[in-house]
Amino acid sequence: MKILFTGGGTAGHVTPNVALIEQFQKDGWDCVYVGSTRGIEKEIITRLSIRYNAIASGKLRRYFDWRNFVDPLFILFGFLQSLVICWRERPRVVFSKGGFVAVPVVIAAWMCRIPVVCHESDVTPGLANKLCFPFARKICLNFEESRQYLPASSASSGRVIVTGTPVRKSLLEGNALRGRQFLGVKGDKPIVLVFGGSLGAKIINQQVRNVIAPLTEKFIIVHITGAGNIDGDLESTPHYIQKEFLLDEFGDVLAAASLVIARAGANTIYELLVMRKPHILIPLSARASRGDQLDNARTFNEAGYSIVIEEDDLNDVLFLSEVDSAFVRRLEIAAKLAEYEVRDSVTIIGDLVKKVVAGEGA
Repeated sequence: MKILFTGGGTAGHVTPNVALIEQFQKDGWDCVYVGSTRGIEKEIITRLSIRYNAIASGKLRRYFDWRNFVDPLFILFGFLQSLVICWRERPRVVFSKGGFVAVPVVIAAWMCRIPVVCHESDVTPGLANKLCFPFARKICLNFEESRQYLPASSASSGRVIVTGTPVRKSLLEGNALRGRQFLGVKGDKPIVLVFGGSLGAKIINQQVRNVIAPLTEKFIIVHITGAGNIDGDLESTPHYIQKEFLLDEFGDVLAAASLVIARAGANTIYELLVMRKPHILIPLSARASRGDQLDNARTFNEAGYSIVIEEDDLNDVLFLSEVDSAFVRRLEIAAKLAEYEVRDSVTIIGDLVKKVVAGEGA
């Protein structure tokens, strides 16, 4: 049995696929992947020793950009490539995690009469998934709150299922002792983990560095900066550890952290909820995004799971105050997080995909 996975652009569109690939391989399925030529998905997926098919990809922007005149050509070429791949690979089903690289793959699969299962992580669906949903046999949601943003016809037809997001085995099996050993940390000084997603976050990076002295008096700061964002002038700063990115080691480092400071991408939030990890979210502003991270952060702040600092309010005094407050309240916050219902998303989605292949619920 063969399944084709697609999704890319950021790690959030890829790492849930990794969790599913691990399970489907264990069940004896042949897994193949379609992603972009230069996206982060290529680096992550090729480590799994499965076939990776690269296609041209473009982005559909809802604002003026000169690339809007060029990208439709890349999307068309990617669609033609996807048709060839679907015909050559002949998968029984396609699982799409989203991102613009997935759009031509999903449409090509639909034209080849290959059933498609889509997954949406954010509270409010993105444009790429909105384009994919009409061609999908089933739509998986991370959060129940997302139903209100889908067309009524989708919800009423039984096509929509709340599954949560698949979480990598390496994260679920994270070990705090291994994490401290990997970092070279000795003693019991608490660790604060800071990361801005797979592409990094310049605003968060700068904010942490602005107050690195008072932070490192109390904590060991493990700072995942994103590629090319290491600050060489701070390399010798005591209790400050910089890494461009982490892959398999991330679960151990997360387990070792007492507090996390992160962006508000849906997969990041879900992983923090699953791991019951106290955290502060600094969502990407509406000026630099469609506002999905603001929606995500607002939803979970109102539920009492997340502390949120918006970029427009960010300053040294507020940042330090919120970090200190969150650390003091970390046990209280962890107890609240323990109330969140965690689904076995890998099993739920795996069973759903198998039913789709068998023609059940079509």
